[in-house]
Amino acid sequence: MPKAKLFITHPLYPDAQKLLQSCCDCEFWSKPERPSREELLARVKDKEGLVCLLTERIDDGLLRAAPKLRIVANVAVGYDNIDLPACTRRGVVVTNTPGVLDETTADFAFALLLAVARRVVEADHYVRAGNWKGWDFDQFCGTDVWGKTLGIVGFGRIGRAVARRAVGFNMKILYNNRTRLAEEIEKEFHAAYRDLNTLLAESDFVSIHVPLNGDTRQLFDVAKFSRMKPTAFLINTSRGPWSTKQHWYTRWNQRN
Repeated sequence: MPKAKLFITHPLYPDAQKLLQSCCDCEFWSKPERPSREELLARVKDKEGLVCLLTERIDDGLLRAAPKLRIVANVAVGYDNIDLPACTRRGVVVTNTPGVLDETTADFAFALLLAVARRVVEADHYVRAGNWKGWDFDQFCGTDVWGKTLGIVGFGRIGRAVARRAVGFNMKILYNNRTRLAEEIEKEFHAAYRDLNTLLAESDFVSIHVPLNGDTRQLFDVAKFSRMKPTAFLINTSRGPWSTKQHWYTRWNQRN
């Protein structure tokens, strides 16, 4: 029996490539820029499977161009780049990869928190520009993280992973979530519930970990920022809309 034909819009890691190639007839996109819309439609016209990233829009137009398509495997937690009703109508299965980047994203969020607190990027630019002439005791000293208050907006898998890291810095952990968690979970993560306005007023650092939906779109505005301490920092590692990512990737490809 012939192997199913797949188009993969990114080379993927070697182990993943070997696994797919062991059971499927694979065509990998290998150019540094993302495939254009026209290129994508041309590549999927005879394929049964598509492995894609958030940068590829999967809609009625693509499904019409790929009548043999049976599965779209999105290498991402989110799937707002995919028209799910259109796939359902055509019997196309859609999968994603939830959970694979929970700890990675939490690492990155805490790295950003440390970087803004200790002014790491500013100091790096200052030195690389040749401006550093000698040491001074208050030069780029920033602010402490140890013992400060961290407000986590969205206390799902990633928010809780950030809380675990904050415990090691003896931080007071506040959280806001769509629903308050059980007392035993709050104790496990050393976290106290606050309504959003109170959390913003009390926190030295605010880290956002919410999904993008009708309730969270434009969650932060002038009114919310005005409730924060003048010295507070905001760290946002939540996902943005597909259109924003597509614009970013297009601009990146144009520059490179």
